[in-house]
Amino acid sequence: MSFAKRITRLPRAFEPDHGADTLQAVPWASGDIALLIAGTGGCSPYLKSLIEKEGDWLEGALDVMDSAVPQLCDDLRATAPDALAVALRQAKRRVALLTALADLAGVWPLETVTQTLTDFADLSVHLALRATIGAEIKRGKLPGQTEDDAEQAGGMVALAMGKMGAGELNYSSDVDLICLFDETRFDPDAYHDARASFVRATRKMCAMLSDLTGDGYVFRTDLRLRPDPAVTPVCLAMEAAERYYESLGRTWERAAYIKARACAGDTAAGERFLKTLTPFVWRKHLDFAAIQDAHDMVQRIRDHKGLGGAITLPGHNMKLGRGGIREIEFFTQTRQIIAGGRDMDLRLRGTVPALAVLAEKGWVPKDVADTLTEHYRAHREVEHRVQMVRDAQTHDLPKSPEGFERLAAFMGTDRDTLERHLRDRLEEVHSLTEGFFGGDAAPTSDAPIPEALAKSEVVSRWRTYPALRSQRGSGIFERLKPDILNRLGKTSDPQSALSAFDGFLSGLPAGVQVFSLFEANPQLIDLLIDIVGVSPELARYLSRNAGVFDAVIGGDFFADWPGEQSLRASLSDILSREADYENKLNAARRWAKEWHFRIGVHVLRGLIEAEEAGAQYADLADAVLGAIAPEVQTEFARKHGSPPGRGAVILGMGSLGSRRLHAQSDLDLIVIYDPGDAELSDGRRPLAPRPYYARLTQAMITAVTVPMAEGRLYEIDMRLRPSGNQGPVATSLQSFRDYQMHEAWVWEHLALTRARVVAPAGPLGADIQAVQSDVLASPRDWDGVLGEVAVMRNRIAAAKGAGDPWDPKLGQGRMQDIELVAQAAALLAGRPLGAVPDALQSGVTCGWLSSETAQHLSHTYTLCWSLQLGARLISDTTVSPDNDRSAASAFLCRITKTESIDALREKLTMSSARAAELINAALPPIEKDS
Repeated sequence: MSFAKRITRLPRAFEPDHGADTLQAVPWASGDIALLIAGTGGCSPYLKSLIEKEGDWLEGALDVMDSAVPQLCDDLRATAPDALAVALRQAKRRVALLTALADLAGVWPLETVTQTLTDFADLSVHLALRATIGAEIKRGKLPGQTEDDAEQAGGMVALAMGKMGAGELNYSSDVDLICLFDETRFDPDAYHDARASFVRATRKMCAMLSDLTGDGYVFRTDLRLRPDPAVTPVCLAMEAAERYYESLGRTWERAAYIKARACAGDTAAGERFLKTLTPFVWRKHLDFAAIQDAHDMVQRIRDHKGLGGAITLPGHNMKLGRGGIREIEFFTQTRQIIAGGRDMDLRLRGTVPALAVLAEKGWVPKDVADTLTEHYRAHREVEHRVQMVRDAQTHDLPKSPEGFERLAAFMGTDRDTLERHLRDRLEEVHSLTEGFFGGDAAPTSDAPIPEALAKSEVVSRWRTYPALRSQRGSGIFERLKPDILNRLGKTSDPQSALSAFDGFLSGLPAGVQVFSLFEANPQLIDLLIDIVGVSPELARYLSRNAGVFDAVIGGDFFADWPGEQSLRASLSDILSREADYENKLNAARRWAKEWHFRIGVHVLRGLIEAEEAGAQYADLADAVLGAIAPEVQTEFARKHGSPPGRGAVILGMGSLGSRRLHAQSDLDLIVIYDPGDAELSDGRRPLAPRPYYARLTQAMITAVTVPMAEGRLYEIDMRLRPSGNQGPVATSLQSFRDYQMHEAWVWEHLALTRARVVAPAGPLGADIQAVQSDVLASPRDWDGVLGEVAVMRNRIAAAKGAGDPWDPKLGQGRMQDIELVAQAAALLAGRPLGAVPDALQSGVTCGWLSSETAQHLSHTYTLCWSLQLGARLISDTTVSPDNDRSAASAFLCRITKTESIDALREKLTMSSARAAELINAALPPIEKDS
């Protein structure tokens, strides 16, 4: 479609005589194009001059407008270095003219306008850099580099920052650059000569672009975004820049690097450098402290520029003033900084695309994102027309009525409409963004503080805690304290809740991030008080791992459980983004902690029952093992090669095998491998199958259990493997089959009923399950099996005693005892255990247990399991609740479906005693000394 047919709007000539003069330079123009030319020339002296200079070129360019700029760029690439400065200025005039007309006529949307300007700026910087570095190479000033290296600027890169980095360059923008060089390309002795050469080339590149000559200029260049610009050279070594950001980098620099992009020179080296800065820009935890930093930056800009006070249109700065472009950008970038470390989808350079993704992910309400997007585009169009008038690097609205009349004509509207729309948009942007940054003053709380808590000695010692020693952390907490004390006062036992919160606060190593998180998300305070009131142990855990709160506001914390396969895929994706093995293991720990925390919160809040929680904890363990195992294998194979034979399988035993874990469960595992006919692995340090899989298993255990910066994943118990602790940590398939078929004790076959392939699925896993099926289906001597079970119960009772009255696991008639009966029922039925109630029912089916026995044991087991899961969420020791008013007691009553602690104690005692009687009746009597 031709340019004329794509016109959707037209400017009016503010000075009609100037418009008529402009038309004389383009006698070929007619129709809407003539109106466009006249309106443009009648509003903008600058564009009038461009039309008069480039009218002949413009005629052909409008006929092929979509290819006109690419053709200009191709011509520039072929231009000799000595003619480049003039050619760039001519091309800039033409790009500026065509872009302006396409913008004014609505032929191109804003994004095409800004991207076209950005693409041309990229090329200009690259060609100027290529020419100046090429000159240094020809003079022999850049050690070790040849003319072929000029295209990559001899290892130097220009990073586009700000609007140029985001592809959002405005009409009369300068270009913000950070120039760096890759010092690894040079010998240490040549470093200083190379740096001097790069500095000279950078200065000459800037002059080529920004010097005003008779042909104009290309782009004004600004190098002040580099580290410490007052004392550093205009081109820095990448290593020096990296050290600066790691040690001294500030929040505004993090925000700046959201938009950073390697645009010229050795862009591959530039992108590698940007990747090294990922931990600096994108923090692993939600970074709500950035909100205060952004608010402070906004306030400093206003104070420095004198832009405070109410919005008045004359002279208002569309970029930095209230309700302006910068507020939308800061609003967007700050939210990206908060959550972009956790969600790579948020790491976008452009403002409009970033707003869209933030809305999609739930970080910004969609209506707010849509409104800000609309106003951002409108603001940018006003900014462009202000700049187009005289090619001035300004963002200020006119100060005179005449100036507003000119701007209104340029935008094809009238002054009253323009001013009304401007004021409405600026005020709405300000109202939407200012609350996010904290308003004009720090918020205060008028929540009443209970006197008993306010005067407590506990509260008085808070100021001495590590989290409150920094001025910033203390300041945020002082704003939060009234609300926290008010909420603590509303709990059923305020003094106990205060003591529990004190345990959390005293263990918190630093406060700024956590307190900022609470200030931005007050609902987390309620959640914290719920948690600390139920579990002081969990409160202490949270103080050491406060980052798990991130998951609560991540968007889907309270969604339905995703299932093991989805979890495994999620963790595998996260691990694939980490190049370093240690980073992978730490990433797995962070991820697992958040999901572990999620399950616990869902239980505490009554969103899931104990049965669901047990299965979810098991899903999580399966996902961790399933995702970690391939990473361990890959790391191990670097030295010892691929697994010989058919590989290995992790078999879950015990509670993991029966898919019933609690918050503090360890993992019972067996590793089984099949060497096939292989004699050695194929690595640079080959191993025979037996030592290969033994060492691989040990590497797997280490990957899961070793304490790291992010803690450990699980404890692992491998005592259920053939021959127990005396046997090898990994067992061959043949040995496993032979042992189970011919040597295993009855208790080992009982344990086998709970075995389950965890990772990986495949033919070897199917073969192991076939062994399990064959062993369990073998003919059984019922009297012998039940006699062995009776002996085992007797020995357990002798070793463990009656157990604590509140212990749901140990003691006859309790969990461990009923599980033993369920395993016996499964073994007699010749099938895997599955769920305990199902196994007990199979005991009824095969004629061993009565229906009344199976039913009572099932109910007792459910009660004991609910208490076990709740107790392990509260503490790592046996819980002895003695206070009906405490939150912990209320929680245990709720999860066990009892009305009071006394009722729970009585039910547990009576149900387990009756269960013990029924089990005694179902098993043969034995001598006490058996």
